[in-house]
Amino acid sequence: MFDRRDLSSSVGAVRDDYAPDALVFDCERDFETVPPAAAEDLGFVVDALDPATFPSDWLPPDGPALLERYAGDDFTIGMPGDGSVVWTRQTEPPVVLVKPRVRGSPASFVDFLLAEAFVELSMDVPEHFLGFFEEGYRDLDRAVGLGPAGTYQVAAALYDGWLGLRTGTEFADWHDSHPELGSAWQDAGDRLTGRVDDLPGAVARGSTSFPDATELACSAIKHAIELPAPFDALDTAAYRDHGPAYAIRWAEKTFEALAE
Repeated sequence: MFDRRDLSSSVGAVRDDYAPDALVFDCERDFETVPPAAAEDLGFVVDALDPATFPSDWLPPDGPALLERYAGDDFTIGMPGDGSVVWTRQTEPPVVLVKPRVRGSPASFVDFLLAEAFVELSMDVPEHFLGFFEEGYRDLDRAVGLGPAGTYQVAAALYDGWLGLRTGTEFADWHDSHPELGSAWQDAGDRLTGRVDDLPGAVARGSTSFPDATELACSAIKHAIELPAPFDALDTAAYRDHGPAYAIRWAEKTFEALAE
């Protein structure tokens, strides 16, 4: 299931700077969540396993079954919305997993995703949005009112945006310290710009759902792309500083406006 991945010199330098102990593996199969038996195989290549658990009362009564499993006792690595590169601190040392779906992607983009994982590992941030919202996830669920899947997608996007407010300042400095990765960060942002600019129109036309629009807008935050309303309120120091409380209030105001 797991094979050690060789890193380019630029990615190796970022790992040395941000997460020098992290182990990086290619995975044999794509996954949203690593099967429990396969996840436990990591015990053969790391020093220790420390599965995360969360209080059940953080979850709304109709939350997705996979989120309930993540909060429970199962050793759960990877969740829907995590992307092509997944990191975890539930192992010692921490681990970064690369999904096979990156095959065919530009090598520079994959390198950026790996470097991003090392930056996130270096920060005191939760591994998943449930550790970010905590009991506030129920409040977000009530504010969004889109059902279990819609709430999950919006929550994952909002957490990604909050992370981007922190990591983006690091990436912006890479043009000098890690120029190849700085260029990959810039290029990925350039590819998003046109899609982000058209988000209000796409939502109004019904060609993009609001959860999809939130996901795209929040993924753009780390690339320093100017966002249209109402997403521009998320690209702020207030969101960076106040985190989940700010996100929940944003959701309340935004979905109240959409209902009018």
